[in-house]
Amino acid sequence: MNLKPLDDRLVVKRLDAEETTAGGIVLPTSAQEKPQQAEVLAVGPGKQLDNGSRAGMDIKVGDTIIFGKYAGTEVNVDEQDVIIMKESDILAIVK
Repeated sequence: MNLKPLDDRLVVKRLDAEETTAGGIVLPTSAQEKPQQAEVLAVGPGKQLDNGSRAGMDIKVGDTIIFGKYAGTEVNVDEQDVIIMKESDILAIVK
């Protein structure tokens, strides 16, 4: 992927939606909610501070994250749907 995020932005790929319920009922694609978990594909250098230095990013490539429902901008790069978002849009890192 030829995409390098700037400042405190990152590129993530949404994880696949659950296709069955806990009771075993298969959900059609139209009934599935978009998952709010994603894998981090690329990370920017961090936000530039007033003194010219950069704040480090807490997120690294390969992390699985949970983000807000309406966070980021969805784009298609190399025929792959990804989301570009700010680090502040991330709610948690899944361990």
